[in-house]
Amino acid sequence: MEGLVCVPVLLPLLAAGVKLAIGGRLRRLQSAISLVALGISVAVSALLLAAADTRGPLVTELGGWPAPIGICLVADRLSTLVLLVSSAVTFCVMVYSVANAYAEQEHDAPMAIFHPAFLVMVAGVADAFLSGDLFNLFVAFELLLSGSYVLLTFGGTEPRIRAGATYTLMALASSMLFLIALAITYAATGTLSLAQLAQRFAGLPLHVQFLVELTLLLAFAIKAAIFPVSAWLPDSYPTAPAPATAVFAGLLTKVGVYSIIRLEALLFPRGPVATLLMWVALATMLAGVLGAVAQTDLKRMLSFTLVSHIGYMVFGVALSTVAGMSGAIFYMLHHITVQTSLFLVTGLIERRTGTTSVSRLGGLMTSTPLLAVLFFVPAMNLSGIPPMSGFLGKVLLVEAGLADGRPLPAVLVAAGLVTSLLTLYAIAKTWGKAFWRGPRAVRAGTVVESEEDTGEEPTVTTTLLPLALMASVGALVVLGLAFTVLAGPLSALTHRAAAELWAREPYVTAVLGGAP
Repeated sequence: MEGLVCVPVLLPLLAAGVKLAIGGRLRRLQSAISLVALGISVAVSALLLAAADTRGPLVTELGGWPAPIGICLVADRLSTLVLLVSSAVTFCVMVYSVANAYAEQEHDAPMAIFHPAFLVMVAGVADAFLSGDLFNLFVAFELLLSGSYVLLTFGGTEPRIRAGATYTLMALASSMLFLIALAITYAATGTLSLAQLAQRFAGLPLHVQFLVELTLLLAFAIKAAIFPVSAWLPDSYPTAPAPATAVFAGLLTKVGVYSIIRLEALLFPRGPVATLLMWVALATMLAGVLGAVAQTDLKRMLSFTLVSHIGYMVFGVALSTVAGMSGAIFYMLHHITVQTSLFLVTGLIERRTGTTSVSRLGGLMTSTPLLAVLFFVPAMNLSGIPPMSGFLGKVLLVEAGLADGRPLPAVLVAAGLVTSLLTLYAIAKTWGKAFWRGPRAVRAGTVVESEEDTGEEPTVTTTLLPLALMASVGALVVLGLAFTVLAGPLSALTHRAAAELWAREPYVTAVLGGAP
């Protein structure tokens, strides 16, 4: 079973190489390669999760070099849980991408350029989740970023190039901070193996521990779009193609959150930065949701809600308890599926109407009821309407915050409830304008409010949506609902994952054995 740990990383890279070699030829083979590679990754991830839950962490030593000399990949409960959900999400997004390419009769460019970049990014995400070494984690970030640069600027339009420049600058700043932290860590400890660092960090002077932790947190905070280093996200993500935007929103920010979870539990358990993280979580929740309320574009509104809900996960980590970490993991898994599905639905709305501006939309509930349902279900899930998984994840975090007993976690609980209500308000406002009210007409650049304003039936240019596109989004919506149906077993699994994280010994023993 240990030999399968590297498959989610190597298989997408191999598929990307084959697709680049094929080029724009053999379109059906191109599609099959992408879907088979990602489908196998889903199956392997499920097997790894089952094995890690019953047997403990699984370790693969790359190149045959044992840790801490060599680099290893580690599949424990946390990494396999996130890997399985991310693999399922990327598979659905790839189905969407293939169907979209065929529907628009744009075969060569998406399959010869878009898909290899997408697969490289998927490999980087998997590598980040499985990495047992800080330097390999840095390599994983660069790998996923190299693919995301291509996806973000795909098509070469002016808005995408401008957004790509902002995204690249922030990514380079984050990578530079990460490298500085690696240099300090290696100089202080003589290793970058996470398992060995877990043993050696406690012996370092407090100011060195604090410096390393703060530098790493800042690097990951940029990647996760945590306030106050989150302003780049609403200006970057909405410009990309719908499949890329969906994966960026669902997965790339969660890689930063995952890294914070891993390092805070393994290297800096219950350290002094936990209080700072609570304040950061508070600011992230409120700043993001207030930005969402003020938006009139669907993509930007969802981008700001993405920022605000990252604050829930940071809150769970900052509590430094098993219950808090379990709530953070549960909410992260829920948010991956819900946010991805919402951005894909937004892509369908843009494809059908030609716009995502709420002021130019209307009547979607009447004209496309299925599309309205596909938006409504994950939107209510994101808002935390009972008994959906968004509500259950918030309940786990609220219970963990109140059990802490300190004033600051209680303030975070109140802020979380306010954020949830404001998210519901932003979603309801968007729903009322884009879906519920009468259709709007756009003539000669002028938006006409309704039929009564002109005395004639408004005409809205729309495009029929292929069934495959709707089915791929519907599968993601169903996956989000499955988290509600399976909330009991899933929360028990996230609790075991959190307990394993805070114990640390299972991870260290699996990687190093008895080595010092």
